[in-house]
Amino acid sequence: MEQIAQWIAGRPQASSDAAFLPVHDPVHGKPYAYCPRGSSDDVDAAVAAARAAYPAWSRMSGSQRAQWLNRLADAIEVRSEAFSQCESRDTGKPLALVRDIEIPRAIANFRFFAAACTQSLDQAFHQEAGLNYTLHQPLGVVGVISPWNLPLYLLTWKLAPALAAGNCVIAKPSEITPMSADLLARTAQEIGFPAGVLNIVQGSGETVGAALVSHLDVKAISFTGSTTVGHRIAAVCADQFKKVTLEMGGKNPALVFQDAPAHTLQTLVRAAFQNSGQICLCGSRILIHRDIYADFKKAFVTAASNLKIGAPSDPGTQLGPVMSEPHFRKVLSYIAMAREEGGSILCGGDAVSPSGYEGWFIAPTVIENLPMDSRFCQDEIFGPVVSLHAFDDDDQALALANASRYGLAASVWTNDLARAHRMAAEIECGIVWINTWMQRDLRTPFGGMKDSGFGREGGMEALKFFTEPKTVCIGTLPNG
Repeated sequence: MEQIAQWIAGRPQASSDAAFLPVHDPVHGKPYAYCPRGSSDDVDAAVAAARAAYPAWSRMSGSQRAQWLNRLADAIEVRSEAFSQCESRDTGKPLALVRDIEIPRAIANFRFFAAACTQSLDQAFHQEAGLNYTLHQPLGVVGVISPWNLPLYLLTWKLAPALAAGNCVIAKPSEITPMSADLLARTAQEIGFPAGVLNIVQGSGETVGAALVSHLDVKAISFTGSTTVGHRIAAVCADQFKKVTLEMGGKNPALVFQDAPAHTLQTLVRAAFQNSGQICLCGSRILIHRDIYADFKKAFVTAASNLKIGAPSDPGTQLGPVMSEPHFRKVLSYIAMAREEGGSILCGGDAVSPSGYEGWFIAPTVIENLPMDSRFCQDEIFGPVVSLHAFDDDDQALALANASRYGLAASVWTNDLARAHRMAAEIECGIVWINTWMQRDLRTPFGGMKDSGFGREGGMEALKFFTEPKTVCIGTLPNG
């Protein structure tokens, strides 16, 4: 089986810890590769390489860094089929989903921030108190920690602005899905990307992640993952006064009103079950006006039941497995909990073995008759499971939507423009979609409220995070 390495100073290196972690194929439930367990020594080596590369990289002009990011985007595009096959095998996702959406979005991340870094954040002011101008300078060495659900897509979402701003980066991908990060590092080496600017350190969160977050020479951490881990990272960064942005969990409501447009049902089925529900933006609490509840429920359950579960290589597959055995058991335990809490299973509710595959497949599951304060409706489950709830009026819909400790995303389905604006203003979350889902303009800020996050990514917000503003004042009047 393949064994991947650490990528430090532009070349593959053996980990100082000789142990390896198995990388599983979720379709078959068996290991097919090995990832280094990693150690704090690996992080130290990567930080040293990044510090050595930093002066030259940070002194490049924005247009020079843009050329490198575009070259990397070009190289990924040339190898897009290899990246798609790699990501699909590592995650169990339908190949079409990876090929058509996730790899193109990873490429777009590099291209967007290549363009953005040629546009200055700096400003100048005069007349009030001398001549003042601001510099937005890179921080130095920064760390990015990305999750297992969208491995390359979310890794590049962090890497691209950090590099564009002039920082050198230590990236820690998930040990569950490490393979596309390794392919990215190999691709960077092949095009001669400056050594030490981009370092990939593989390993567990307990070793590599903790060492990266606590390292005194790492000036910022950008993290996407669970709220539990995010809390721990925030505490360490606060103790060091280290910059941090956290994109964490979600329990996202979808509000369906009587005048919802015709495409609502089809889009919400996708919003609930795409990537087997393993997207932080999935709509997992579907709130439906009581006047249309029965009809909408029937149609939604029928559509969910008809989703094809299967292997990623099958062009007809719409749902693959969940990505690890512990997560598989977690999702099934929540379904069992819903039964205990009095929920009615309308479809799904069980593990399945499509076409004889023995991996971690769970049927799309729809549940009703649960109170909003049940654990099933409050905890982020992150699987192909949703709950349905009826509401009687706008105020109740809003109250149910906000009855969560999370505040990442929501969608509102109505043709009433005044209602749409009111809901968007009063729902407590970082992004509200009106009559759509997962449309993203990379110029806009992205992040959550409450237990869903701290800080914002995307657009100029990301470049601001990865830089430090400095004001320079030139006196134009005599002192005193």
